[in-house]
Amino acid sequence: MQVIRVPTEPFAGQKPGTSGLRKKVRVFRQERYLENFVQAIFDTVSGQQGQTLVLGGDGRYYNDVAIQTILRMAAAAGFARVLVGRDGILSTPAASAVIRKWRAFGGIILSASHNEGGPEGDFGIKYNLANGGPATETFTDAVYRRTQEISEYCLVDAPDVDLARDGETVIGDMVVQVIDPVADYAGLLESLFDFDRIASLLARPDFRMRFDAMHAVTGPYARAILEHRLGAPVGTVIHGIPLPDFNGGHPDPNPVHAAGLVQALADPGSGLSFGAASDGDGDRNMIVGPNFVVSPSDSLAVLAANHALIPAYAGGLAGVARSMPTSCAVDRVAAALGIPCYETPTGWKYFGSLLDAGMATLCGEESSGTGSNHVREKDGLWAVLYWLNILAVRNTPADEIVREHWQRFGRNVYSRHDYEGIDSALADRLIEGLRTRLAGLPGSEVCGQRIAGADDFAYTDPVDGSRSERQGIRILLDDGSRVVFRLSGTGTEGATLRVYLERFVADPGRHAVPTQEALAPLIGLADAVAGIGSITGRLRPDVIT
Repeated sequence: MQVIRVPTEPFAGQKPGTSGLRKKVRVFRQERYLENFVQAIFDTVSGQQGQTLVLGGDGRYYNDVAIQTILRMAAAAGFARVLVGRDGILSTPAASAVIRKWRAFGGIILSASHNEGGPEGDFGIKYNLANGGPATETFTDAVYRRTQEISEYCLVDAPDVDLARDGETVIGDMVVQVIDPVADYAGLLESLFDFDRIASLLARPDFRMRFDAMHAVTGPYARAILEHRLGAPVGTVIHGIPLPDFNGGHPDPNPVHAAGLVQALADPGSGLSFGAASDGDGDRNMIVGPNFVVSPSDSLAVLAANHALIPAYAGGLAGVARSMPTSCAVDRVAAALGIPCYETPTGWKYFGSLLDAGMATLCGEESSGTGSNHVREKDGLWAVLYWLNILAVRNTPADEIVREHWQRFGRNVYSRHDYEGIDSALADRLIEGLRTRLAGLPGSEVCGQRIAGADDFAYTDPVDGSRSERQGIRILLDDGSRVVFRLSGTGTEGATLRVYLERFVADPGRHAVPTQEALAPLIGLADAVAGIGSITGRLRPDVIT
């Protein structure tokens, strides 16, 4: 096998964010840009000679080109085998499942998750470890350092591999095995849930569901599992064909970008009992009941509270974990169950050590992500099946289940306000200004509300002792309410300021107060403390979830 060494020079800014390196497609299409980053990954790992790599993505624009390049580079890096999903498709949770089942050395996932696709859209790449989870911050920092000193990349000269057919092809000394992207993942999910009971629910004439795949990667998975294995009527899955540009849509499962699904569940004439959606790479979810959108934070809490109904979790939960900006609703469930609840920074990689150590069973993030110890990624279809299993056992609509949950545990009224595409310098100025004022905020009163504490969240991993600082600014009120400020690490241009607002309401008589109305005092406090309007010029958020 002849390895070709190509001289190159570093690109500035190849620093991975919350979940890998994400940039505009036009940035990745620059000569040597993708190759530099992939080579930096291969230079940072060690011991890959003779090992297996998993490779796939969400089918967005440029995935097919990138996969062929990575295959040639993997052969040069010494891998013996690459498992790649047919047509280059592997959802993020499915990639994790494949890595774990086949004991692969690691995996490369090509996705920008819920970001827009197409030639003018976004592209992303991240490396997952042998446990199936995202690379640690230590690893990604090392990759970034390597990108800034790289001088050559290596590949093997070979024709493109036919990814449309299952089977084996050889590149140099490496075998490329094209696999069914659904089979391993679907088998894993079937081992967790009561498929017979779910199938009985889906067969009932008084129960109809709709799953919106948003023209993203989950379409083939949802059709295979919901319509074929579980017998849901054909057409239950809509927008089920993955398209490179997601049909011009924004594959983010929230009430703004999946408004059609929300409207359908709000229409009594639709005959729908339950709705769900997933995102670009299949790791996020939205759950919708009749005229009711379940918040991701409430969803995590409900899943934890109903774990005994699910075969895989009926024996009990070791613990639960949530990202810091996620509401404290699951904390109350954990307290009632007598199990620990861990608060981590945003990013699924922080859950990995807890799951590997057996300290947590269920995990969740407020950004529509929930999952368990079955893989090391959040998992959109897993959450949908979990809800279906609950519905099948309890025979109660999703909205009533949530309201009953509030009656028992109280309601953590919660919302996220996103200010997108802010000039990065202005966003940094806002956050740094907040940091400089933190010490003087406790004990002060703003907009008639007393601030009890303020800090910049830091986390020490209880397993390996690693420390992560500057993970989000928290303003804590004396009534237990919270306002959290954080710059998102998943965008590709400018900055996205995320403001998380939370107020606990114990009184059932006030549970029906509209969310934004209940949070109005906190919204005013957030702007007053941070100066959002005066610094950014934004008078209202771009997206409210």
